[in-house]
Amino acid sequence: MPTLTYETRRGELHEYFDRTALRAWERLTSDAPVSGIRATVRAGRDAMRATLLSWLPPDLTGRRVLDAGCGTGALAMEAARRGAHVVAVDIAPGLIEIARQRSAELREPGRIDFLAGDMTDPALGLFDHVVAMDSLIHYRPEDTVRVLAGLAARTTGSIAFTFAPRTALLSAMHAAGRFFPRGDRAPSIVPVGEARLRRLIAQDTALAGFAPGRHRRIASGFYTSHALELCRR
Repeated sequence: MPTLTYETRRGELHEYFDRTALRAWERLTSDAPVSGIRATVRAGRDAMRATLLSWLPPDLTGRRVLDAGCGTGALAMEAARRGAHVVAVDIAPGLIEIARQRSAELREPGRIDFLAGDMTDPALGLFDHVVAMDSLIHYRPEDTVRVLAGLAARTTGSIAFTFAPRTALLSAMHAAGRFFPRGDRAPSIVPVGEARLRRLIAQDTALAGFAPGRHRRIASGFYTSHALELCRR
């Protein structure tokens, strides 16, 4: 079950992505011109998305994929192009509406169900593959592992997710963010050391059926994220 700290942070993220940052996020995930800083974030996100997609089978026909924290739907649409039935869920209804609009004219061989809700909801069903790109980076490591354990119980193949690696730059940015007025702050990213995260995963009995697979860190200007794959043994 989700913890109180998970639920509290989830509420903050809902407020931020559905209201405060909705239009900025819509622009960032489009082809519209952005500032130099945001351009590095866009490039980093594009590279991370391509990495996570490369870890999925080229042909996803008949596979059920959960895009956990789908944002405006770019990854979900690519998975559907490969034939997957994608359940794309995000806590921000506004982002889901943008995703639906962007996918409306696409003719995919697969299918996408865009849903506003919680990635941990068991009612979403069972999946062959789960992808959570930058949707767990705001949570405590313990909460991240708890979410992964819940997803593992409903996944027959692989889980690919990203975390914010503990680096000097990210730690400095995290500390500096505390000096902004509360109303101007985005929900903070929670950096975690890779070794610590791997230990927490190894210690969780609910994840005993999964083994760490591929991993890759992407650093692009103001974007730094680390992808890790967990594969069913």
